[in-house]
Amino acid sequence: MNEREKILNKLLEILQNDTDVKLETVNEAVSLREGLGLDSVDLVGIIMRIEEFYRIRLNHQELEGCNTVGTLIDLIESKLVNGTTSLHVQKAA
Repeated sequence: MNEREKILNKLLEILQNDTDVKLETVNEAVSLREGLGLDSVDLVGIIMRIEEFYRIRLNHQELEGCNTVGTLIDLIESKLVNGTTSLHVQKAA
């Protein structure tokens, strides 16, 4: 499993635990708001879980460009590549 797939799987786990999103509807092209039906409260919670798990900081300006699952994965991936954080820092959330 490559790093991108690991990020997607973690995102799916967070979505499953924190929302009523049907996981079979999730792919990289789906919109976070319209496609998954996430509101701003849902998104804040998801972002907080991502930041905690990966030990990264996602700022408002960066998140403005994240409209789909794929663009969110791109942002997380870029933070992990540019930082010192490993995907294996935490085993469970």
